[in-house]
Amino acid sequence: MIPLKIVKRDDLPRNKAMLIRIASVALSIAFAGLVIALLGYNPITIFTSMVKGALGTKIRVQQTTLKAIPLLITSLGILVAFKMKFWNIGGEGQIMMGAFAASAVALNLNLPKPLMLLSMAVAAMVMGGLWAFIPAFFKAKMGTNETIFTLMLNYLAIKFVTYLQYGPWKDPAAQGFPKIATFSKEAILPSVGGVHMGWIIALILVVLVYVFLNHTKKGYEISVVGESIETARYAGMNISSVIIISMLLSGGLCGLTGMIQASAVEKTLSASLSANYGFTAIITTWLAGLNAIATLFVCVAFAILVQGGNYIQISMQVPASVADMIQAIILFFVLGSEFFLQYKVTFHKYFKVKKEAK
Repeated sequence: MIPLKIVKRDDLPRNKAMLIRIASVALSIAFAGLVIALLGYNPITIFTSMVKGALGTKIRVQQTTLKAIPLLITSLGILVAFKMKFWNIGGEGQIMMGAFAASAVALNLNLPKPLMLLSMAVAAMVMGGLWAFIPAFFKAKMGTNETIFTLMLNYLAIKFVTYLQYGPWKDPAAQGFPKIATFSKEAILPSVGGVHMGWIIALILVVLVYVFLNHTKKGYEISVVGESIETARYAGMNISSVIIISMLLSGGLCGLTGMIQASAVEKTLSASLSANYGFTAIITTWLAGLNAIATLFVCVAFAILVQGGNYIQISMQVPASVADMIQAIILFFVLGSEFFLQYKVTFHKYFKVKKEAK
């Protein structure tokens, strides 16, 4: 048996951390290329086509951007909660409830476009925040498990929207098809540069979240509670208040994602609107190291990977399973690199001593 010892690292120098991450990406591409070759495809052609499919033309860049926007905003929401070590797995539900609130405004109010969009955004953020407030309250007051609580709320939100889609909100003009009425033009986000203005909102939010977490008192309190509740309590911080405020912000950002998707992409409310962004955001948030600026680049990279995978399915007739496998391999290696950033593997010293004694 090889005598290995896993030791937690001290603070790793930034250049070494970057080297580990680069090595993980290189290894992931090499391993994915090997698997692709074994399946009978040309790895170079596949990877080249993925890059072209995501960035090759203006339209493809726009499609990649469309995928990055909801992922980025949701990731920022998840980041706020994770920074406090509140494991918010409820992004999906918060997106859906935000979309529901925005849709309620769009379908029932007759307002000028600027006021309509503002009202939809506010309603979505409030509803998403309130949906996140439920597990936050029970966590703060009763110590419930937030992971299970937020996860279960996802299914409740999705089933609620499904009920609306097949029931009271079903469009009579849809000829029996389970569809909610399309929004009026006043409720549709305008485009900027060929993509809806959600990308501008996302970039602004990156800056705001970064400043909030790193340069405000409340952001500092969130970090302290995340590092040690006992330290925060000793410093006189109101733990319950910090938990509830951070989850209101987290859910509010996820709810805003729902509004943007309903307004600019679906142009209505549907049960498939969240598209697993709430779960994917958990991965991107961890990969970014809970840093708002890094989250931007990670989400863009992930969007490129997804868009490129979709492209090779169409252009090269590559099965969806192969495209998904490529994405999974790259994610596995990159996530695995986080282990080596936190720990190092060494040989037991006693093994060497024992050998010399013989």
